[in-house]
Amino acid sequence: MAKKKRLSSSPADRVVALASAGHAAPAMAAPSPPLEPAGSSRTVAILAVMVFLTPALGVPYEEMLQDTLKSMLVSFAALAAGLLFFLHQRQPTNALRWHGVMWLPLGLMAYALGSMVWSHTYLGGVEATRWFVFSLLLWLGLNTLSRERAPQLIAAIHWGAVVASSWTALQFWFDWRFFPQGPNPASTFVNRNFFAEFVVCTLPFSALLLAQARSTPRVALLALTLGLNIVALMMTGTRGALSALWLLLVPLLTLLLALPLLAVLGRKRSPLSNWNSSRRWLAGGVLLATVFGLGLTSTGNPKIVADSGGAAVTAFDRAFKRTASISVDDTSLNVRFVMWRATARIIWAHPVTGIGAGAWEAVVPLYQNDGTQIETDYYAHNEPLQLLAEYGVTGLAFLLALWIYLLYAAWATWRNRSAQALSEAPLRCAVLASLLALMWVSNIGFPWRLATTGSLFALSLALLAASDARLSNPGPLRAVLVSFKPMHARGMAAVMVVCLALAGTISQQAMAVEKKLVTAVKIALAISASGDANHPQWDPFKNNLLTLTREGVAINPHYRKITPMVADELGRWGDWQNAVWVWESVVASRPHVVVILANIARGHAQLGNHAKAMQYLARCEALQPRSAYVRSLKLVLLSRQGREAEALKLAKQSLQEGIYDADLLNTTHLLGTQGRDAELAAQSLALRQQHFPDAK
Repeated sequence: MAKKKRLSSSPADRVVALASAGHAAPAMAAPSPPLEPAGSSRTVAILAVMVFLTPALGVPYEEMLQDTLKSMLVSFAALAAGLLFFLHQRQPTNALRWHGVMWLPLGLMAYALGSMVWSHTYLGGVEATRWFVFSLLLWLGLNTLSRERAPQLIAAIHWGAVVASSWTALQFWFDWRFFPQGPNPASTFVNRNFFAEFVVCTLPFSALLLAQARSTPRVALLALTLGLNIVALMMTGTRGALSALWLLLVPLLTLLLALPLLAVLGRKRSPLSNWNSSRRWLAGGVLLATVFGLGLTSTGNPKIVADSGGAAVTAFDRAFKRTASISVDDTSLNVRFVMWRATARIIWAHPVTGIGAGAWEAVVPLYQNDGTQIETDYYAHNEPLQLLAEYGVTGLAFLLALWIYLLYAAWATWRNRSAQALSEAPLRCAVLASLLALMWVSNIGFPWRLATTGSLFALSLALLAASDARLSNPGPLRAVLVSFKPMHARGMAAVMVVCLALAGTISQQAMAVEKKLVTAVKIALAISASGDANHPQWDPFKNNLLTLTREGVAINPHYRKITPMVADELGRWGDWQNAVWVWESVVASRPHVVVILANIARGHAQLGNHAKAMQYLARCEALQPRSAYVRSLKLVLLSRQGREAEALKLAKQSLQEGIYDADLLNTTHLLGTQGRDAELAAQSLALRQQHFPDAK
């Protein structure tokens, strides 16, 4: 791009710019920077459709993951909007906007591309793609979201949340099962946490939409739907999002109370300044009636009732009881502490370079607590920590620059009392409140990596950056103009076409591999549920299962979350030959997962490949030498090789060190009985009854 030019900031320049927007400038006059972008309104329409459909739509079957559909919607919409935008720019134009905040996602994208060379290539590529789409959405929003167009996007955000909340309400009250999901009610998001983290970030936009309503019916409708969104959030019982809701109550109330004052100071430019008392009472009454009326209606979902001990549960019960249950002894929070400590060790070990974009899930087993044999999760459930671990100094620069920019934007919003700034203040307050909620839930989840919340993050920054451009706000992360020629537009349009074709290919492969692997898992679980997995009647189904698994792995060998489930069932049936190759396809991509390495060792031992089994045992011991799971595996392998004396010695040592689980105690009891060591057999039996009374 050509040389950048600062947006004019003096009042005189603003007057010239406004005049030139409505009248042709004299031939001798220099072109004035536009206060509003010249991008096509159709681009904003596509972005609005995207933010509406992404939360509203879901997959009604299990053969495709919910976030795969949502990621496809966001990617295709962003690329289609980009194509339309660049086609519109083929005509000569003065310049387009650039903002300093654009460098933040672009810097992460550049790092991700580089880390593909020396870290996990596949996961680095996924991260680079994610930040590319984020950057594209941010830039398109910066150049198209004028004051007149922004309400269109905000309305789409609200109504998308309303549709998603309606699905949640149906799931909570009537156990509506159209969308497959795990922890429910989760709307179209498979997990209630994902829905809750999204909807809490939309509440400030919904409040702004209500405050700017111009007619009584619209005020009533928006108050009703805002109340529905709040109740749906309470229905989930998601503690991170609920704590963000309580945090947002102050800025939300401040926004609603400040709007009349801002309207007066801004010469009554806000529709709220024209509300009469009856309309204000209507808004408050409908909102409160909706929240309390719907919030006090009991659930009809048996899973939620069972989670609550069999008692009737309302949305208020879920919200307050779940929030009150937050403590250091909480199981879910303790799991997060385990992940955060492991992530902190990664940061300490790689403070500068990081471990590579997206590589957390592949590397974290190396930094888990001694004795841990399984992965705790696929994400750190803390976006800043995971960013520092993966991106090192680049991630630190991103976080510092982002926080500085948001704090400066809040300060500038508060300090600027010009008429134009006051007219921008409601929008800026809503965006900042939404980003505050997002930053809050980002410390206990991974919303940046999900299509709905990730795209909302990008467009929120775009709304704020576009407002900066209109106000000509100064600062290191400020808006500038860059010349953009028709040849640039044609080149970028061609890039968008290529990216659309690539996105289509990737989407087709993702749908195919998920259908094959999920179908294989469903067949495997059905066979296991029969209770007679080795009956000849299942042979055709097993052949189909193996064919689907091979085809799925051939397309994408990196589906860590699905593929091992097939191998686990094969192992339960005793089909070790096939179980081993499936597990080995997984460790080729995730080489440090101890539980899968141990399973492979057991499989080779069952097949008589003792040398191979010992090789995988050595890998397990190198990763987790004090893991009870690994010790138990070693006892089994030693005894199978006729090395009972070594096995007995290791068993006694494990009991003395307190390294045991139910499986190890069972194996030790058997060794003690066979080796005529009555004391060891009795000790292992007593420990099992004391610590694992329900173990078989």
